[in-house]
Amino acid sequence: MHNESTRAEILIEALPYIRQHRNRVVVIKYGGAAMKNSELMSAVLCDTFLLSLVGIKIVLVHGGGPEIDELAGKLELGKKKVGGFRYTTPEIMELVQMTLCGKINKNLVAGLTRLGGKAIGLSGIDGAILSAEELSADGTDYGGRVGNITDVNAELLQTSLDNGYIPVVSSVALGVDRECNYNVNADTAAARIAYALKAEKLILLTDVKGLLKNPADENTLISKVSLSEIPGLIKDGIISGGMIPKIDCAVEAVRRGVNEAVILDGRAAHSILIELLSDSGAGTMISR
Repeated sequence: MHNESTRAEILIEALPYIRQHRNRVVVIKYGGAAMKNSELMSAVLCDTFLLSLVGIKIVLVHGGGPEIDELAGKLELGKKKVGGFRYTTPEIMELVQMTLCGKINKNLVAGLTRLGGKAIGLSGIDGAILSAEELSADGTDYGGRVGNITDVNAELLQTSLDNGYIPVVSSVALGVDRECNYNVNADTAAARIAYALKAEKLILLTDVKGLLKNPADENTLISKVSLSEIPGLIKDGIISGGMIPKIDCAVEAVRRGVNEAVILDGRAAHSILIELLSDSGAGTMISR
């Protein structure tokens, strides 16, 4: 009997959150470990489908670093990183586009559709959702095909959401400075899409528990951070390395009107449901 009552309590706990998020937009950036492990992948798709089923409008934005690395290795194209970006030549861009827009995007759409969801696979190029120019402002050579997002056109995404679809968006962008497509950072793409859609929440799935006071100790999770606290945390070295660009994306989204941004552990199954539909939440929430 205990089990049944526990289940009922979980559902009752979820109710106010379902009511709060219903008809609101939540943008999820999906990548990292949750993409490499098939069990975690099906948990993410399951969460996405369940949330859309209760009336929450989900946009899934994805990268696909590990798959691109694997293919680049097979084709002996190398997997160089420069300043946190994949060094992307025109040859590697072909590979990026094939892997992200073709294989990964369509597999995610197929997974959601098999669960019973209405999913539509898009890239940043479709409907000019993402426009970009070459990232070269700092004089660094990124290979010529890494893009800096200049504009977001959310019309196609909004139309899809209004018709009950879950848009699944790959992080490539339409070049506006020349006739080519660009590889863009998926966290940045998700943040830009979130504020273009006036989303209530941006969730960035990552390979850590969230922001930790002590990176070596997972029990030191900081569950809430306000914008004003962030410069101090960077100065004290608590926000450092690969966490800086993630936090920057979250801050930018919140500054531009997204209600909350959450850095969430993609290695924990169903962390998205726990974050959105329970009192405890998960990860680190950044808000005004």
